[in-house]
Amino acid sequence: MLERTKKHPTDQKAEARFIGSQDKISMLRHYAKEIGVLEASEYVTVEEAYPGYAENAQGMALKGARHREGMTQRQLAELTGIPQRHISELESGKRQMGREWARKLAQALNVTDYRVLL
Repeated sequence: MLERTKKHPTDQKAEARFIGSQDKISMLRHYAKEIGVLEASEYVTVEEAYPGYAENAQGMALKGARHREGMTQRQLAELTGIPQRHISELESGKRQMGREWARKLAQALNVTDYRVLL
């Protein structure tokens, strides 16, 4: 019989945020304390939210914009004329992006300022 190799997602820690009146939030905090849930800090750094960001900020920005637009690397390559393997290398941090490519990619991905990708 096969054994499970991955932990169930509910076994991992999760964080929840709420928007509401101060009274309701206070009630939530009180209830959370009663059931043993710890209160997380108010803010999370970019590096905590996206572990690879510090090493490859350009690649993460490109990949995020591409996913936001629902595009594959191949579709982006066809739109911009940049080879798909180069887009893959940009996203993985193996290749640096120049201004010309940043402008093409920003236009194709509806990014208002191309410098976000540099």
